[in-house]
Amino acid sequence: MRVGFGLPVAGSWATRENFVEIATTAERLGYHSVWTFQRLVSPADRSIPPTYWSVVDPVVALGAAAALTERVELGVAVLNMPFFSPPLLAKQLAAVDVLSGGRLVAGLGNGWQPIEFEASGVPIEGRGVRAEEYLGVLRRLLGPDPVAYDGPLYRLQPAEVLPKPVNPEGIPILLGGDAPTALARAGRRADGWISSSRVPPSELHTRIAQVKRAAQDAGRDPDALRFVCRGVVVGGERTRPLSGPLEQVRDDVAQLAEQGVTEVFVDLNFDPSIGHPAADPRASMDRAREVLEALRP
Repeated sequence: MRVGFGLPVAGSWATRENFVEIATTAERLGYHSVWTFQRLVSPADRSIPPTYWSVVDPVVALGAAAALTERVELGVAVLNMPFFSPPLLAKQLAAVDVLSGGRLVAGLGNGWQPIEFEASGVPIEGRGVRAEEYLGVLRRLLGPDPVAYDGPLYRLQPAEVLPKPVNPEGIPILLGGDAPTALARAGRRADGWISSSRVPPSELHTRIAQVKRAAQDAGRDPDALRFVCRGVVVGGERTRPLSGPLEQVRDDVAQLAEQGVTEVFVDLNFDPSIGHPAADPRASMDRAREVLEALRP
């Protein structure tokens, strides 16, 4: 199973120096990939977890990672489709892919926080219908020119959209989401599925089975799909898989394959002692260095 690492993009440890160190160290130690995530705005009453209060823009972060590395895949889990026009997202994804030499993996989602929809001028209702059309439009924008489409939600006169992704088959598109309709969409429309931080590792197999079933029903090969787990590793006492002593965490990572996971990336951003804006960044980096060494592939 492939193992990746989450870049420092949330809270106090998300500094230039730490970003450079984590990206280059992860590549040197043999990790397969490095990952970011998106948070557009957060409520002023701080009613959502502190990991989401201060998050570096994921596309910009991936561009920086492309310049710092040569081999690792560059992933985002996830970009929320409603907050981008399709041509804008296609342009940004293609740019990162070109500048990284074809290493981008695009995880996409529907969003869940009402304030972000309001700020983007997009209704939160009808997200599923919007996603169905959006995915088709995005694939066309990343494919051969000229591109044109005329749908209920998106329209474009014949146009060229350059540059294109490095690989002729395009950029791998994975979908997030935990609702049955989202899991079915991943099986029908995407190259794989990404779990959220809220899905317990012990329950991944049920979601993966739903995605595979939808792929099979759609006439696709379920074994060709990628299943990526956000591995929220937390220190202290062992309260769940991927928590506690790193020797046990390493065993947990290996056992994720039994759930059907094909890839996992270790994400310290969701550890409250690291991803919080008030956390001690030096302590966070000490912990990150320890985890990088202990869980190296």
